[in-house]
Amino acid sequence: MSSSREARLAVVLGAAAVLAIPIAVGAAAFSPKVELLQAVYVAVPVAFVIGLAAWSAYRRARAKLEQHVRRAGERLVRAARLLAFAGIYLALTGALALGFYGLLHITS
Repeated sequence: MSSSREARLAVVLGAAAVLAIPIAVGAAAFSPKVELLQAVYVAVPVAFVIGLAAWSAYRRARAKLEQHVRRAGERLVRAARLLAFAGIYLALTGALALGFYGLLHITS
């Protein structure tokens, strides 16, 4: 695979990681069958795993980009890094929120 293909893959995976939690919340808001807490319980680990996959694809794309003199696709690799990091960040923030919710639920 070329670096631009891997960068595109990283962008798609990063966008999926960023959108996993909002899509789950939206599904819980518009569907009476899906409860918010269960949706977030599923979405947070999914976002984390997809974010890690996006980070891995970004690192492969960056490594292949560094091997070339002509740095075509550098902006795409930069966008992939941003989206992968944002997806992992949102997943960790969601995990912290769920952890504090669990702690408050246990202590009350």
